[in-house]
Amino acid sequence: MDLKGKKVILASGSPRRRELLSGLDIAFEVDTRNSFEESFSPDTPHSEVPALMSEGKSRGFHRPLKEDEILITSDTMVLLDGIIMGKPHDREEAVQMLRTLSGRTHEVITAVTVRDISRCETVTDSTLVHFRELTDDEIDYYVDKYRPYDKAGAYGIQEWIGYAAITGIEGSFYNVMGFPVHKVYEELIKFAG
Repeated sequence: MDLKGKKVILASGSPRRRELLSGLDIAFEVDTRNSFEESFSPDTPHSEVPALMSEGKSRGFHRPLKEDEILITSDTMVLLDGIIMGKPHDREEAVQMLRTLSGRTHEVITAVTVRDISRCETVTDSTLVHFRELTDDEIDYYVDKYRPYDKAGAYGIQEWIGYAAITGIEGSFYNVMGFPVHKVYEELIKFAG
C-alpha cells in the first residue's frame, strides 16, 4: 500500500492489533504514550462508547502530530443484553463473564480513529458472535491456560475458545479480534490520498 510518504503510528499496546495492521503490508511504529483516562457518562448510548474511547485515546496522544504522520487508535467493547463487558480484573470476573456469554449471542463493537494534523475520522464495526453452552471445566481450562485479562469479554476468538465454542459469527472476524482491518484500510487510502 502506497501511503505517499506518510508515517503510520499505532497507539495501541495490543499484540493483536499490531498483527492485524501488519497484515496490510504497511510500515508503522507503535507508540502507546497517552494521557487519556477512560471514562464515560452513564447516559452514553452503549453503541457509542467505543467511538468515544477511541477518539479520546487519539486526543490523549502524548504529542502533536507532524505533517507526515497518521495516528491510529482503537477501542473494542463486548455488549450483551445492554451490559458492557470490559476487560476482566481477575480470574473470578473472567469466569463470570464467560458463564454469562455461554450459550448466547453477543455483539462486539470496535471503533477505530484515524487522525492526521488536519482531520480526524472514526469508523465503527459491529459483529454478532454465537457461543455454544460452555461447561465450567471448559471455562476454567480456558481462563487458567490463556489468562484473557487483557481482552474485552474475557476471550479471544483466535484462541482455543474460538475453535471450541464459537458456533458462528455475523460480520468481520477481525473486528472480534479488536481491529476491523478492512475499515482501517479504507480510511488509510483516504488519508494517504
